[in-house]
Amino acid sequence: MSPLQCLVASLSDAMAQAGGLAPFILVGATFVEYVFPPFPGDLVVVLGAWWAVEGHLSWPATFAAVTAGAIAGAWIDYQVGAWIGRRLETRATLPDVVHRVLTADRVARFEEGYRRWGGLLIAANRFLPGVRAFLFLAAGAARVPLRRVLLLGALSAILWNALLLGAGALLARNLDDLVALFDRYTQAASTAVVAAVAVGAAAWLLRRRAARRRAGLP
Repeated sequence: MSPLQCLVASLSDAMAQAGGLAPFILVGATFVEYVFPPFPGDLVVVLGAWWAVEGHLSWPATFAAVTAGAIAGAWIDYQVGAWIGRRLETRATLPDVVHRVLTADRVARFEEGYRRWGGLLIAANRFLPGVRAFLFLAAGAARVPLRRVLLLGALSAILWNALLLGAGALLARNLDDLVALFDRYTQAASTAVVAAVAVGAAAWLLRRRAARRRAGLP
């Protein structure tokens, strides 16, 4: 049995024993992804779809549970990011290596850029596996208004969870199908994220090189 199959079996057993408290397991499992990013939160959403199809949970309860977990995790990440941002501002308690890498000018430019463009990343966070938590950490560090962050995060979670629950309901005929569906999704999504990061990095390097040339620097 693969690790994913073991996880699915463990969560299924826990939900079966929880009875009416099963939605809270979905809330907790979805929340964990934001404080421990390697945890496969999307697998939990698809598992919720399977349980709803089987009649063990209602669709509204399943949808509300996985969305609430995502919003709670985003809030925690934002608060941690805000704490990190305050430490970067004081700078007195930071190690020397951090002072050299994260200069005041670089921090200021990051905050300005993220306040301007970070909303797009937050709105797309649920479609970006593996980096979701870091987007909310960055939002807190950059002091993006919390209300805006949670609103965009909630909209992203609502749309993504609806799509994923629908896919789980239509494509997963049993738990093995559910694991296979998640494996295919993870591989495709990871490839897309890596490709997007590579394109973004290349564009940044080209833009920086062009700026240096205009400034007459080598």
